Amino acid sequence: MDLNVNKKHKDSVFSALFSTPEILRELYSAIEGVEVPPDAVVNINTLSDAIYMKQINDLSFTINDRIVVLIEHQSTINENVPVRLLMYIGRVYEKIIDKEKLYHKKLEQIPTPEFIVLYNGKESCPDHQELRLSTAFKDKSGLKLSESSAFPLELAVQVYNINQGCNPEILKRSDNLNGYSLLTGKINEYKEYLPLDDSVRKAVKYCIDHNVLKEFLKEHGSEVNNMLFEELSTEEIAAIRSEEAREAEKILIARNLLAEGSSPEFINKITGLDMEIIQELSL
Repeated sequence: MDLNVNKKHKDSVFSALFSTPEILRELYSAIEGVEVPPDAVVNINTLSDAIYMKQINDLSFTINDRIVVLIEHQSTINENVPVRLLMYIGRVYEKIIDKEKLYHKKLEQIPTPEFIVLYNGKESCPDHQELRLSTAFKDKSGLKLSESSAFPLELAVQVYNINQGCNPEILKRSDNLNGYSLLTGKINEYKEYLPLDDSVRKAVKYCIDHNVLKEFLKEHGSEVNNMLFEELSTEEIAAIRSEEAREAEKILIARNLLAEGSSPEFINKITGLDMEIIQELSL
């Protein structure tokens, strides 16, 4: 497979940092706990229009005969990730497989897939968890499978928490991943008392001063600040909209319950809305 880096893919700091075969070998070795030889062939084939992921912090690459889809996830882990990755990997295989060979009698060997999520959000998350596509299936009993049988279709996603203090063995094996973890951790730390743009600048300066991702951060300069600010602003806006949507849903439920004659106390218990808001809705 002779594939080049997808230049159309919009860069994030994550995808820009992990954009060379050398660094991807280091990253893969750290996560899997194996030694990837320096001559292992790495080709990046990230989709340019990752419509199924709706994010820019994803990478897809082949390493020898394995194909890895790697995502950096800053918000709460979405349980629909396996379904989205199912659609994503289909697009990637379309991109790298000669479709004509699939109609030949001889079996066409394809790269073995791996799905990895690196989580560095603020919500509590275990060091490692596995998400499976089969948890989304509606009628499992209709398959009439024995306990030892596998589902006709399965996809497993390995989720690793890369916040500082989590998975120390993985971070220890990759200076770049540990540096990225420290950078994002410092941004979150400074965001507690500084505006976002100041938090980004202060975190980048801290890392440069402490020789963390120093060459990468100095080489990309203000571009890194702009990418980080844009990414995190998008995350914050999405979080605000999500919270607004939940609040609007609670208010709709409260209105319906009021129309049915439910007491404010009961509505408060069901929705969690403040009594003052419920009283205003009843006017």
